Formats: sequence, C-alpha cells, structure tokens
Amino acid sequence: MIKSILLVDDDIKTRNLLKSYLERHQYEVYAAHDGASFMQEYDRLKETIGLVILDVMLPDTDGFALCRHVRQNNAVPIIMLTASADDTDRIVGLELGADDYMAKPYNPRELLARIKAIQRRMTGGQNNGPVRYLRFSGFVVDLVERIVTDPNGEPIVLTSMDFNLLRFFAEHAGETLDRGRLMEQTRGRDLGPLDRSLDVQVSRLRQRLSDDGKHPVLIKTVRGSGYVFSADVTTTATDV
Repeated sequence: MIKSILLVDDDIKTRNLLKSYLERHQYEVYAAHDGASFMQEYDRLKETIGLVILDVMLPDTDGFALCRHVRQNNAVPIIMLTASADDTDRIVGLELGADDYMAKPYNPRELLARIKAIQRRMTGGQNNGPVRYLRFSGFVVDLVERIVTDPNGEPIVLTSMDFNLLRFFAEHAGETLDRGRLMEQTRGRDLGPLDRSLDVQVSRLRQRLSDDGKHPVLIKTVRGSGYVFSADVTTTATDV
C-alpha cells in the first residue's frame, strides 16, 4: 500500500500544488527542490517510502541520474515527469527502471490515477487474494472465465480482442492511453499512420457497453491523445 511519496520538482508552484493535491487524497508527501535535497530526503526515507516522483529537468542534475541511483538497491515504484515532447526521454526513463512516465503539463487527477494503478498492480487489488473480478458502473468483468455482465447481470458477448481491450482500459482507469499503446497491448503490433482499426474496435466496445458514442461516459476520447476509461474500478478476488 502506497502511503508516502517522495517527489522532486524545481518549480515551486508545481511542487506545492502537487504536494497539496496528493495530501488531500491521504498521501504523506515529502518534497525536494533539486537533486541534492532529493538525495538527502531519499537517504532518510528509503526504507519506508512507497513511491518516488522524479522531474527530469533539475538545476543540479537530472531525473535519469536520480532514477539510476534509486534503482541500484531499491524496487520502489518511480514515476518520471518531463516537459520534453521527445519520446527519447520516455524511453530512457523506462529503460532505467521507471514504472511510468508523464509529460508536462499534466492533470494531477491523471497522475493520481496512475499512482493508484501502480498500487493495484503491487497489491493485486483491494483484497489480499489474486484479482479475479473488475467492477465498474454495475458491470462485472471475470478475468478467469473471461465473461462480462451488465448492470442487470446479463452476459455481454465480446470478441477476444474486445475483452482484452476492455480489460486494459479497466486496469488503467483514469489514464490517458494513446492509440499506439492500446494497439500494442491488445493486438501486439504497432499502429500504422492510416490504421483506424483501433478506433473501430473502441466504437464497437462502446456499443457493447451501451456507451453513447456521441456522449460517452465510460470510454472518453481525448482529442489528439487517445482515450481514457473514466469509470471508477474496484477489484476483488471473489464474486461478492
């Protein structure tokens, strides 16, 4: 369970806003303004800290160096933040062992969703047993039997690819997922520049979930970015 977070960002306004936002959601947040202050706090807290948030651009070092240092002897989850639009930063961060990556400017709500997603992967859901059921807006997804039921308890017929897409959406609720990532995760291949198959599949899944394509509630389009699954998702090991 992630309860304490150590973050570093040299922008005082961004740092204080994020710290206040996460504290309102019951996290204990320690903030640093540069690499030196981060290292001081990290050495003090490394045995108890639950998650690290690293800004890439810092006045005395960079987030990559800090990520490399943390990963030498600690498996604590790491989220990296960058103002660069270059994919290279994202790739380098992930190769160094970061668990997730967000580009600035970002929505604190999405960052919170990503923290919770990491937490779910760490704990296996809300229960101590393995996750079997995902629940949202009255729907139930059985990951073992690969069955989806609607709020009335009626089964919904989905293709294997549609089920995989719904599962990925639900497991990453609140995150803005770009089309390329969705294609890679659900079909195992890259998205071509003129390939609209994913958009067709999302439209089909919306229909199966009775999610109005013009005014969707569950699967929302993020113009220029991709899609976001906006429902609150809970996980359980048993059908209760």
